[in-house]
Amino acid sequence: MSDENDRALLTALFDAAVAAADPVQALRPHMPARPKGRTVVIGAGKGAAQLAAAFEDLWDAAGHGPLSGVVVTRYGYAAPCRYVCVLEAAHPVPDAAGLEASAALLGAVSDLGAEDLVVAFVCGGGSSLLPCPPDGLSLADEQALNAALLASGAPISVMNAIRKHVSGIKGGRLAAACAPARVVTLVVSDVPGDDPAQVASGPTVPDAVSRADALRLIESHRIDLPQAIMDHLNSSAADAPLPADPVFAGNEVTVVASACLSLEAAARAAEAAGVPAVILSDAIEGEARDVARVHGAIAREVQGRDRPFAKPVVILSGGETTVTLRGQGRGGRNTEFLLALAQEVAGATGITALAADTDGIDGSEDNAGAFVDADTVARLRAAGRDPAADLANNDAFSAFEALGDLFSPGPTGTNVNDFRAILIR
Repeated sequence: MSDENDRALLTALFDAAVAAADPVQALRPHMPARPKGRTVVIGAGKGAAQLAAAFEDLWDAAGHGPLSGVVVTRYGYAAPCRYVCVLEAAHPVPDAAGLEASAALLGAVSDLGAEDLVVAFVCGGGSSLLPCPPDGLSLADEQALNAALLASGAPISVMNAIRKHVSGIKGGRLAAACAPARVVTLVVSDVPGDDPAQVASGPTVPDAVSRADALRLIESHRIDLPQAIMDHLNSSAADAPLPADPVFAGNEVTVVASACLSLEAAARAAEAAGVPAVILSDAIEGEARDVARVHGAIAREVQGRDRPFAKPVVILSGGETTVTLRGQGRGGRNTEFLLALAQEVAGATGITALAADTDGIDGSEDNAGAFVDADTVARLRAAGRDPAADLANNDAFSAFEALGDLFSPGPTGTNVNDFRAILIR
């Protein structure tokens, strides 16, 4: 088992990454000016309530006057707000509470004027939290769409391109509903590349990706969608507004926190602890187990040959991997990455790794990720588990639970995607 000091260091790096996306620190430099009219706050995502609470504090400190509004977050992720109503709904599969939340957000911006300001907080998880099936489709249809996309293994950009054409609120439609009020969107990015139109399927940020593009993506990724969804996508009713639409004139969009900024903070924390750090990328995508093989090969090269980096070193990376469901087990993309990584670094003394979702929850369980070291595979076998079989069954959670190696910090109040750190001594 890895040294507890090494696990403590990796935990400190995760904490530094999360702190860099702290809502108050992220929002402070980007506070909008007070409008002549009303100020309405809306938002969706796993960190939306924390962003709203931080905004209230900063707005009050500036003496800007009254606020109102509605945000929706995942069950268990609420934060106390004085002026903004915080709703909770299901993630990753939408539920009826999310349907009501979408209606509440649209209602909050339904009667605004040109001198009013809408401040929109958009962060990861917002796609699932804002179900709003278009005419002719039901919540069950949108649930079936989400389930099919999550099981497909397609990149998040592909999933969002499809989702925003099967919605009455995504793909810029929420911002269009705010007109003629000005909309300032403040984004905490959880997508590779930090394209704000991709975060939460862009409810307030229109996208140039067309309905025809979405249909091509469905075909190229061989995504099997229900016939009702395909019928909608093959009709002009699915067309989303484009960025050049005058309804968006004067709106502003700013990414206030991202994986890039968080990984840089983690690197500084490592170096302050006396361990050099390198960042591979903040935008790594791909099948979790395939990404693990590449990371494992790099770690072993460093451990055995001091190339391309000399040890000691911490290798950092971010982005969002995907998992194609093949089995019936429990887990998320970070634990799947780790179980594959454990097999790549088995026996390679001096390697310890942590991978975790910065929102504090990996998949549908209550952990953010787990720890791996050179002895993980041996300890799994000693516990009567077959690591290869667990991976084939997508049962990484059960494997790490059996070892007591799950990493469970609880909801963090922010979300800048996956955090991966591999320490090599």
